[in-house]
Amino acid sequence: MYGKTVPLHLTKVAVACASIDALKKRVARRVTQGGEVRVPTRMRPKRANELIGGSLHWIIKHRIVARQQILRLDDRKDGRIDIVCDSELVILSPVPRRAHQGWRYFEMDEEAAPDDSGIGELPPALYGKLRSLSLV
Repeated sequence: MYGKTVPLHLTKVAVACASIDALKKRVARRVTQGGEVRVPTRMRPKRANELIGGSLHWIIKHRIVARQQILRLDDRKDGRIDIVCDSELVILSPVPRRAHQGWRYFEMDEEAAPDDSGIGELPPALYGKLRSLSLV
């Protein structure tokens, strides 16, 4: 669409989350009264303005499995930055992605990562086998 800018997204590894259920519980514990979730990070993204309205995509076991909308970035008193996200965790059909430290920019239209059809709950080994057979 002419004149429409596609927001930029981030990917982040859900450290110590072995499953989508663990990520759901983590997000639920972090929800504030305003219905927001704060994800701390050391560095302010240089392209911070482009991230507003984009999504933070969560990686578990080398697969992007969920996303949350980025509302804003807030400075903290300790010098770090909070990526402030909506509390709604949208489960996605898994997308292979290498693990990394911190966050990475992710230029992807939301339509390219469709909402989950239940495949995200498969064990990683089974999902990998089905993917290698082109069944998912």
